[in-house]
Amino acid sequence: MSGPQVIVLAKAPVPGRVKTRLCPPCTPAQAALVAAAALADTLDVVAASRAGRRILAVDGDFAAPAGWEVMPQRGESLGARLAHAFADSDRPGTATVLVGMDTPQLSARDLDETFRRLAAPHGPGAVLGPAADGGWWALGLRDSRHASVLAGIATSTARTGADTWEALRRRGLRVAALRRLTDVDTADDARAVAALCPAGSRFPAAVAAHVPAAVPAGQGSGR
Repeated sequence: MSGPQVIVLAKAPVPGRVKTRLCPPCTPAQAALVAAAALADTLDVVAASRAGRRILAVDGDFAAPAGWEVMPQRGESLGARLAHAFADSDRPGTATVLVGMDTPQLSARDLDETFRRLAAPHGPGAVLGPAADGGWWALGLRDSRHASVLAGIATSTARTGADTWEALRRRGLRVAALRRLTDVDTADDARAVAALCPAGSRFPAAVAAHVPAAVPAGQGSGR
């Protein structure tokens, strides 16, 4: 098996099109700045890992850093875009790991552990990183063709991760789990994840600057 490749599935950080669940308390412009920081940190982490090929599958226009391949997302549903991202980047004999831009607390160690499991002679055919909301933050496959199951799985539900696991099992794959991470969807998520990011990361600084502080219960602006 040749060196592993990583796909980052992302939206260009354009106000009004990204991280809209941060609004309110954020403005669309603030949400876009938070998203830009999350994406930049994610790209840095992938670059620091042992990935042999780095691919950004992007919805919109985004200038990726040097060393990255950029390909457009295609497909109407998120499940279809995920499946197409694996298919469009497939290299037979190469393990592929897909992550999103919503877990900037991700570490290069997380990715390298995924690569290690997929490369093990008797290792799993798939590795799935569960998310706290019931979805998943990473999917690694020895053979990208198995990603075709993603097109038929409902996304953004409390069962997305479990349904993905079962669909891969029905393909005859042995599936291994990574550690559970929290996706950044809401302002509370952003604050919680920012506290887990390494010092010097862009995301905690962006959250501190652009996500208004939570108002304690009973201390609203009412008269």
